Amino acid sequence: MKDRYGSDVLSSDPHRTGAHAHRPTVRDEPAELGLVVEDVETGWVGAVTAVEKSGGMHVVVLEDRRGRTRTFPLGSGFWVDGKPVHLVPPARRAAPRGPVTAGGRRLTASGSIAVDTSRARVARASRIWVEGRHDAELVERVWGDDLRVEGVVVQLLEGVDNLAEVLADFAPGPTRRAGVLVDHLVQGSKETRLVQEALRSLGRSAGHVKVLGHPYVDVWQAVRPERVGLEAWPDVPRGTDIKYGTLAALGWPHADQADVARGWKRILGTVRSYKDLSPALLGRMEELIDFVTEVPDQR
Repeated sequence: MKDRYGSDVLSSDPHRTGAHAHRPTVRDEPAELGLVVEDVETGWVGAVTAVEKSGGMHVVVLEDRRGRTRTFPLGSGFWVDGKPVHLVPPARRAAPRGPVTAGGRRLTASGSIAVDTSRARVARASRIWVEGRHDAELVERVWGDDLRVEGVVVQLLEGVDNLAEVLADFAPGPTRRAGVLVDHLVQGSKETRLVQEALRSLGRSAGHVKVLGHPYVDVWQAVRPERVGLEAWPDVPRGTDIKYGTLAALGWPHADQADVARGWKRILGTVRSYKDLSPALLGRMEELIDFVTEVPDQR
């Protein structure tokens, strides 16, 4: 019997028929570290290295295969694996309780007594600089709680080549100290020469700066190799990028910057506390924290 009123209008979706039948749906995609994303408007392709808040909005930092970074607002206008996505902040993970003393008091990852009732202090005038993002993430992993309690901000040099300019702009003084952690600070290295030149250029103000370093070409090697199943970190040949060479030796993907980001995330994930780091880094970082916090707190 013919239905004089026609078919059920709710039985089909007009937006999924005819010209709209193949329009792709846009899904929410958490901007997890290492995710490879393309910004449709600019064509920029890179791996997610950070999700931050800037100017009251969430932004994502994408690093391309040459190590260059650009920042974009989170939201629509991105593709992942050839499909449109709406980038959203990654889910917050509950922080692990971590180690405790014999008496049951919580310890920070650096081994100090946790101050559970203390809020982060207003930032000191003194600062600590590290060379790059991976250094900063490792410092945050182990010393983040301590630094927040002390009000110490960690900033990026983006390479030791920028040290002289950064220190000159900072203008260290008696109540405004600068601590700097440098990779591969060994006799005869380029890094050692650049540090010496930067300190000479400061004149008398150099007394308010402490530059310390570890012997490793990259901070990756400051993580104990046993944490990734090695007896020792591989000896990467000169001329081969240390990160790509390390990933290759581990048998992990190492084709592009996205693989590097995922590899570092995997290494960083093995670090639970100071016990997973080399003493060559531990002692230097503790000394820098002492240096910038032993002066009168001028904010």
